[in-house]
Amino acid sequence: MNDNQNKNSNKNSNQNKNKKNFNGLLMLLGWAVVLTVVFNYLAAYSQQADTASSTHEISYSEFLELVEEGHVAEVLLTDGMLEITPVEGYVYTDKDGRTYGDDVTLFTMQIGVYDMDLSDFLTAHGVEFRNPYVPEISPVLEFMLSYILPTVLMVGAFVLLMNLMTKRSGGIGGIGSVGKSNAKVYMEKTTGVTFADVAGQDEAKESLEEIIDFLHNPGKYTAIGAKLPRGALLVGSPGTGKTLLAKAVAGEAGVPFFSISGSGFVEMFVGVGASRVRDLFQEAAKVAPCIIFIDEIDAIGKTRDTRFGGNDEREQTLNQLLAEMDGFDPSKGIIVLAATNRPEVLDKALLRPGRFDRRITVDRPNLAGRLATLQVHTRKIRLAEDVDLNKIAQATAGCVGADLANMVNEAALRAVRLGRHAVNQEDLLVSFEVVIAGTEKKGTVITEQEKRIIAYHEVGHALAAAKQKNAQPVTKITIVPHTEGALGYTLHLPEEEKFLMSKEDILTEIRTLLAGRCAEELVFDTKTSGAANDIERATELARNLVARFGMSDKFGMMALGSVQSQYLDGGYSMNCAQETFAAADREVVELLQRCHDEAIELLRANREMLEAIAAYLLKKETITGQEMMAILEGRDPEQEEYYGVKSVQDNTIEAPAKHIHMTSEPIAMPAPAEEAPKAEEGPADPQ
Repeated sequence: MNDNQNKNSNKNSNQNKNKKNFNGLLMLLGWAVVLTVVFNYLAAYSQQADTASSTHEISYSEFLELVEEGHVAEVLLTDGMLEITPVEGYVYTDKDGRTYGDDVTLFTMQIGVYDMDLSDFLTAHGVEFRNPYVPEISPVLEFMLSYILPTVLMVGAFVLLMNLMTKRSGGIGGIGSVGKSNAKVYMEKTTGVTFADVAGQDEAKESLEEIIDFLHNPGKYTAIGAKLPRGALLVGSPGTGKTLLAKAVAGEAGVPFFSISGSGFVEMFVGVGASRVRDLFQEAAKVAPCIIFIDEIDAIGKTRDTRFGGNDEREQTLNQLLAEMDGFDPSKGIIVLAATNRPEVLDKALLRPGRFDRRITVDRPNLAGRLATLQVHTRKIRLAEDVDLNKIAQATAGCVGADLANMVNEAALRAVRLGRHAVNQEDLLVSFEVVIAGTEKKGTVITEQEKRIIAYHEVGHALAAAKQKNAQPVTKITIVPHTEGALGYTLHLPEEEKFLMSKEDILTEIRTLLAGRCAEELVFDTKTSGAANDIERATELARNLVARFGMSDKFGMMALGSVQSQYLDGGYSMNCAQETFAAADREVVELLQRCHDEAIELLRANREMLEAIAAYLLKKETITGQEMMAILEGRDPEQEEYYGVKSVQDNTIEAPAKHIHMTSEPIAMPAPAEEAPKAEEGPADPQ
């Protein structure tokens, strides 16, 4: 029954649309004909005016007198008149005394054209005369050239102009169809994405699959009184796959799928956004059941806060969206999906049940999720036999789906660049480091002293992590500069998934971060700018410990700040008294100083190991965490593996950047005699 009603509604809608299009075409054709007639009339009038200003009519008798007096050089016999060309220099004067020079053509009516004596008369006085042949034009052709062709060209120009203006501003001059929704409509699997292409988000997929099943089989839900959800809000960090999930819904639903961005509703004119919302829901109601997806809904769904001034257009659009989500009949099967990474700025009225009944969190994938995501993205990639995706998933802790997809693509590009036909384990690991730390800066020239400082700085991080119980294990250490600004870095990757951090975990991380500066002070008795990023991160951790986590002995469980943009930068603002804020800052300073003192004591107690690992790093320029642990335990570091890839000595990992010239004083870069071995291409957060 509903299908028949929908078909009849669609048929009537199409008939009305065709009728409107036909009427519009007739109106356009009528205007084109009117304008063509007007233009032809104006052209004829202009031609007559030009002719009148450039010619002067004389009588036939005057013409004969001019011939007899020898003032005529040539006569042109045309249809109905004689065009007279006077001799050079002659100025004609009429009866009223007006004179006409060479720029005015004299003519007279061709009264004696059939008098055979005229030709003898002109010949006798030495006047040249001729009657040029002018081919006749078919009246049909003349009519087509004068009226049909201009009309066709004018209609084509109008249609082209209207299409151009419609694409740019929704109608001629931004009016017309400016209020129509510009949502893209997908049917069946036209998006090319299904749930098989989405991995690592099992909980989100389960919620969306239930909605799709409700659309396909509403009877088994309504049998017990269940109602169709009106909407679902997808919330998560950038790159976690919110839009991909929505496209997968389009591929799985088998119903019309309207997709539009939140910014697509906002225009310069107040009321346009609200009109587009109305039009979108009207179109959706015609083809229900269907799904509407609004990406980045925070563009129109921000809270209606007038403390800092409002935005009439955005607020009207939001009000219309709220009214439409309340107004449609849930039994028709219209479901609204929306995605955002800023749920904290959305209006409370938009988030309440009855509008968005479900809030689906699309979080960063865990170890199993990363493995499944890697399997999805490598389905069309030719992999070598040594590839172990389990180890890659372990190495990429904290990465989102977009990071993993980019990493796999970078690995494939690297394999092609190096002339291989398959992606190996090394390609994936190097590409992971490229994604998070950039490629090597191959033209960097640093002095030998700077190289030693960087080496001890990075080994300080690594040794502090190795000698503390709760620290994340070291995976890789390098002193090769990279494009993200790091002159070297120490890569830490967790051995297992952790979702909580204890106070000791945080203090351990702070000590590890400060150990780089401590190594500089201990060995070289100096402080360099290379620790800037370490200090920023350590300060942020210490401030969180004091102000957010309630781990400070002085402030106890008092929250001094609130989180802002949880799914973006994760920062927060302090909302306490100025005196408390200052006291919290002093507590942070004391905490950082205590961790600094503990880190420098730890390095002083292990000074021998610090020197040994630094010497090995200066020799190799890039070493793995397993090699460092082998030195600490007295084993041969050359036999260790790096996430399934053997040591540099086995020539399976690219040699470190030997082409970076280390000098004791700045010199000009020499031209290389031969191509140096290619350097490793990837890394992690600088320490």
